[in-house]
Amino acid sequence: MFLNLNTECRFNLLSSYVPYTPEKDSLTACGIPISYDASKEWANKKVVLFSVPGAFTPGCSVRHLPGFINNLEKIKGKGVDIVAVIAYNDAFVMNAWSKANGVKNDDILFLSDVGTKFSETLGWTMGERTARYALIIDHGKITYAEKEASAGDVSVSGADAVLAKL
Repeated sequence: MFLNLNTECRFNLLSSYVPYTPEKDSLTACGIPISYDASKEWANKKVVLFSVPGAFTPGCSVRHLPGFINNLEKIKGKGVDIVAVIAYNDAFVMNAWSKANGVKNDDILFLSDVGTKFSETLGWTMGERTARYALIIDHGKITYAEKEASAGDVSVSGADAVLAKL
């Protein structure tokens, strides 16, 4: 799929997600996954969505996610309502990755791209995994969409690149 900037999103992101709750704050505590219809939840919001090939992998955990955690206030300061990360991993793994990185209160949503269906609609997968990319969606319109040329790169999908486009 070719992404035209400033056009309305015409795809659905139906995700599996474990919402944050203080009583399930421990890394070993399991919450219950729910369906999360981002297409509806994000319709009237400004959203930064970044995708990683896999939770707990070195590139994702060391080079990609930390930039968004460390720059969350700056990103939100640019009028962003929601910051979310997706990966092919299931909701339990994504929830554990959030906890392992100290992310609480759904400051960053950790969403499962169930069956990589969303990433496939973009044409941005790496075999069975999600590719590394970033989108800015402003009230239903894509204003930034970039995919890394190589899975190991974190440049156009990183927090600094996204901040520069907000």
